[in-house]
Amino acid sequence: QVQLVESGGGLVQAGDSLRLSCAASGRTGSMYAMGWFRQAPGKEREFVAVVSWSGRNTYYGDSVEGRFTMSRDHAKNTVYLQMNSLKPEDTAVYYCAASSSDVHGSSWRGMYDYWGQGTQVTVSS
Repeated sequence: QVQLVESGGGLVQAGDSLRLSCAASGRTGSMYAMGWFRQAPGKEREFVAVVSWSGRNTYYGDSVEGRFTMSRDHAKNTVYLQMNSLKPEDTAVYYCAASSSDVHGSSWRGMYDYWGQGTQVTVSS
């Protein structure tokens, strides 16, 4: 089993930045691609970003492309999501996810086997 714990959420103003972290523990050797998703009240869980197992490749959802940057540190078993130029529509609970089978990364939720509990990000206008 793999445990994922997100941190770094909070209340910020539009235009501010935040950095989310997701620390993994347990059988981290079984983790491959890792992703960030978010869910706003009354909406479906939405793909935000993914990083490949190697860390060399990243992909982003259209709504965050150019503003968010995802990275991973294998030595620390941690992935990060740097969020810049935040907008009120970025308000959501942000979830970290890990896949035990996908090396390259996917925007499809079904590809991920492990999920964190989420961290709240609120952006005021």
